[in-house]
Amino acid sequence: MLRQISLALLGLTVGGILTIVGFIAYATGNASLSLTIFYGIPILLGGLALKAAELKPVPYVEPTTPEVIALREQQATATQNQLRQDVTRYRYGQEAHLDEALERIGLSPSDADRPELIGIQETQVEGAYTLVMQFDSPFISLEQWQERQEKIEKFFGPNVKANITQPEGNYIDLALIQVD
Repeated sequence: MLRQISLALLGLTVGGILTIVGFIAYATGNASLSLTIFYGIPILLGGLALKAAELKPVPYVEPTTPEVIALREQQATATQNQLRQDVTRYRYGQEAHLDEALERIGLSPSDADRPELIGIQETQVEGAYTLVMQFDSPFISLEQWQERQEKIEKFFGPNVKANITQPEGNYIDLALIQVD
């Protein structure tokens, strides 16, 4: 629940309300409430700073079925759970989701050429829990992704097999399949 709340929006709202109340109290001569302006402005500025550094959560492509949720609870690796939790919440101070991971794997030669994570999906492949990450990858070809498949498996492992496909155009699906 809290992962889906934007701290920037919260700071802007609370800071804005306190600042307005403070200005109104000052204008009407209510000295006790006019102190809220001293709290409101810093909170408002903090909210603005967070908004400038905000990275929105990645949406689910399809809702996760109860069967897959039960499978996740039984089989998902710690890395799969961490990935899912990290990309589906607001982040602050990062350029893009998984930017450091893509750089370490060798799939981000520059910020402009970095694939962009645009959606995730939880499913099952042959009875195994699978986390599918969908990337918009106009500058990195399917062959370049497939050349790094072993590196991807080591990076997101252990107990993970990577399956890389290109469903259409510049889109790449990276499926992390749980294996024993």
